[in-house]
Amino acid sequence: MMKSTKRLTESMADQNNESWLQSESYDYTLPPGLIATQPAVPKESARLMVIDRRDKSITHAHVRDILDFIPKTAAIVYNDTKVIKARLFGQKSSGGKVELLINKQLDAQRYSVLIRGRVKEGTMLLFDEGLRAEVLALNEDGSRTVIFKDQAGTPLTFEALLPYLERIGHIPLPPYMQREDTEADTRHYQPVFARKEGAVAAPTASLHFSEALFSQIKARHDTYPVTLHVGAGTFKPVEAEIITDHPMHSEYYEIPPETASLLDSDREILAIGTTVTRTIEYYIRTHQRFGECDLFLHPGNPPRRVNHLMTNFHLPKSTLIMLVASFLGIEMTKNVYNIAIEKRYRFYSYGDAMLII
Repeated sequence: MMKSTKRLTESMADQNNESWLQSESYDYTLPPGLIATQPAVPKESARLMVIDRRDKSITHAHVRDILDFIPKTAAIVYNDTKVIKARLFGQKSSGGKVELLINKQLDAQRYSVLIRGRVKEGTMLLFDEGLRAEVLALNEDGSRTVIFKDQAGTPLTFEALLPYLERIGHIPLPPYMQREDTEADTRHYQPVFARKEGAVAAPTASLHFSEALFSQIKARHDTYPVTLHVGAGTFKPVEAEIITDHPMHSEYYEIPPETASLLDSDREILAIGTTVTRTIEYYIRTHQRFGECDLFLHPGNPPRRVNHLMTNFHLPKSTLIMLVASFLGIEMTKNVYNIAIEKRYRFYSYGDAMLII
């Protein structure tokens, strides 16, 4: 393992420099060849950039080396959400193809979805195996509210809908991959510790762990689950000029009692991913173990409880890169991303990772 001789010289705290408020500060140009369209095989062969905030050093390693860097006293928190086959292809009852992407469940029967194809209230969408969806509302944010029904017209609960999705749905790969999903994606785009169905995007830092590596981690560290069902809003760019004007999306979360006890303690915590970080930090601010998390972390609203973070390299002007900046500050974040591009790290969901300690 070679340690980079390049040192970061920028201040970690940018609160006195208001550039962190400008969405343009989080923009960057990524060469197209650095977008990962396939995962690293084996998973732990992905590269790992380790950023030590104590001396501002950077080490270039691999995910398989992560135990060399995780602080020995840290407890590890991971997201046990499971990606569902949330993309459906069908047609309107009046004709015309449509593509539907489930965003999130709203209540026992209603869902927020995104639909490619013109629809209006009352439109009935038809899919294989007699599955249908009735459009109930067109929402200002571009989403649609639908209710799913079987061939007899009976509304479907989430539990009843899942078998349909498993048989006729598609893994909702992010649009920047620019390809259709394959059978291999049903394995690769799913964390090894996924247990609770509901996510429509993978918590991507989790994708780097094989069963063997995670077993090694559990042998040395206490591990705790949370659940946050990742929604399509995770890919929504910040369009507001001032980032604090961005309307943050919300996602359902749950925290088991034993994990809440950890969060209420003073133990050191490593969060596996931005979803875990947001869940923990939302709990610290509200002390609610379940509900809708809409927390926006950025340099002006930094973490209060999470000590260390493992995450991927994220889209420009996304709330995720702003979350990274809440740990590193805006200037250090820019430097880290510039180094990642220079060293040809692979970006986004199937890409390489960073570990902030």
